[in-house]
Amino acid sequence: MADDPATEILEATYRALCEQGYADLTLRDIAAETDRSKASLYYHYDSKDQLFVAFLDELYERFTGRVGSPDGETPREQLESLLQALLTTDADPSLREFRTAMLELTAQAPYNPTLQERLTEFDAFLFDQLREILAAGVNTGDFDDSVEPVRDAEFLTTTIVGAHTRHVAINQSSDRLYATMTRHIERRLLGDHRPEVAQ
Repeated sequence: MADDPATEILEATYRALCEQGYADLTLRDIAAETDRSKASLYYHYDSKDQLFVAFLDELYERFTGRVGSPDGETPREQLESLLQALLTTDADPSLREFRTAMLELTAQAPYNPTLQERLTEFDAFLFDQLREILAAGVNTGDFDDSVEPVRDAEFLTTTIVGAHTRHVAINQSSDRLYATMTRHIERRLLGDHRPEVAQ
């Protein structure tokens, strides 16, 4: 990321949020994570809410960059790649910090319409990614024709978000859920399209 004051402040916000949570976090706490004064934060952001809106915009860019173009030549491969990116942590241990930050902000969303609007964008992006992959898979024959892209994308989105919450709140491994989701895909989405086991 670029070495500029705004970026430094957003990185400090990320660290402070993961360490202290949102409720009692102050601009002074965020300034303490940098070499800058509280006054310098106000130069860039008028309020804590404005700072966190900018912070969510930055997280959204990271999120869409990570899951926006899943690997794979077929819808099935793309779905598996997307779920691996969203549910496994071995490749990137910092994902727990990302999920912690998201959970902290999600807890404030019912009381802050601006945060809620930004978080809705995350949800909508993930849902649309899944829906498009599922629809493409039905069209190509990768997935069983009983698959309903909207309904099944809603189920997968809800399950993934729930897995992230459990991972942060009770240290429940989302890697284990990845294995469970893989089995679900084989049974629910592939149907008669599952590869035959050699006799």
